[in-house]
Amino acid sequence: MSIVEIENSILKGEVNIPPSKSAAHRALICSFLAGGGKVGGIIDSSDMKATIGALNSLKNGEKIIDCIESGSTLRFIIPIAAALGKNVRFTGSGRLPERPIGEYISLIEEHSVRCVSNGCLPLEIEGKLEAGRFELRGDISSQYVTGLLLALPLLNDKSEIILTSPLQSKPYVDMTIKVLKDFGVEIIETESGYIVEGNQKYIPRNYTVEGDWSQAAFFLAAGAIGGDVKVKGLDMNSTQGDKEIVEILRRFGAKIEIGDDYVRAEKSELNGIEIDAKNIPDMVPALSVVAANAKGKTVINNTRRLRIKESDRVESIVLNLKRAGINAVSNDNSIIIEGSEYFGAELCGFNDHRIVMAFSVFALNSREKTIITCAESINKSYPEFFKDYNSLGGVANVISDRK
Repeated sequence: MSIVEIENSILKGEVNIPPSKSAAHRALICSFLAGGGKVGGIIDSSDMKATIGALNSLKNGEKIIDCIESGSTLRFIIPIAAALGKNVRFTGSGRLPERPIGEYISLIEEHSVRCVSNGCLPLEIEGKLEAGRFELRGDISSQYVTGLLLALPLLNDKSEIILTSPLQSKPYVDMTIKVLKDFGVEIIETESGYIVEGNQKYIPRNYTVEGDWSQAAFFLAAGAIGGDVKVKGLDMNSTQGDKEIVEILRRFGAKIEIGDDYVRAEKSELNGIEIDAKNIPDMVPALSVVAANAKGKTVINNTRRLRIKESDRVESIVLNLKRAGINAVSNDNSIIIEGSEYFGAELCGFNDHRIVMAFSVFALNSREKTIITCAESINKSYPEFFKDYNSLGGVANVISDRK
């Protein structure tokens, strides 16, 4: 396990943000199903290795698909493997085998796929997915919807996805529909879900993945709480839900400048606000750090689903804030944070890339040195994070193999 030691500092300058992990998963899968074309802008992260490895396993007829720690890979590939009629076993590592997929399993079992599982990994599937009516709740995981949208065009007949509760994280599904359209696949949105025609063909093409708003949020937060950071490589017309970071920071009181392909955030006097995290769960760690540096109280609502991420992110955030002297509490579906000055502490990274990156930003304004464990977890999505952090003037020293 690695730790990172961080000194109080100010981030200033420009950073080119890496390509979107979420868009890259989708583009890689569409390119695989098209049978050709290149996907540009793939970084060497653990999650990308998981999806590339899973697709290679399908291509080569392997019986084991290792999703490593990538929930996106698992939930996207399950129905695709079933649509292709593959008999395979899904495995994973880290916290992924603990993350529930029981509702997903039941759904594909209703459509002629035999599953062997206890509701989590490992999962064995056998048989070919059949078209039809797919009813599922919209408040469990938008990744289930995305997986079906990627798989159902491959079937022989028309299918319909019926959402029995409001869809959360809808921008992620909107992103899926956009990428599918880029590869020649059409989806019809209805009042209750989606209609997917069968026998559609994915069209081969070369594809470049857009910049990642989820990762941009960390550096924009750093600029707003005490620096001056310009994040480049962003598409203001993106369907990524985390683009909302711009308006949320403005609501906090941050000074934001928008250019053709960049957003700049400068040190500002911040005040607590109320936030609905329903469609932006991945931004909550970064927003919690901003809240800790804002005057007054910030309430972040609709946080329940954060408990089944790479860590229980609600508890991860609250425990780390408390260790540094911030008044933070959680309830069933919210996090409440009182902004104040804070001090250095030894914080836990919980083997969660977003927790490590968020609290590395948090450490910028700490009055003493901060230590964060599990520094290596950034490799899941942004291996160059600390390199970019230090290039802006940060002082982060990663110490490997700490016992």
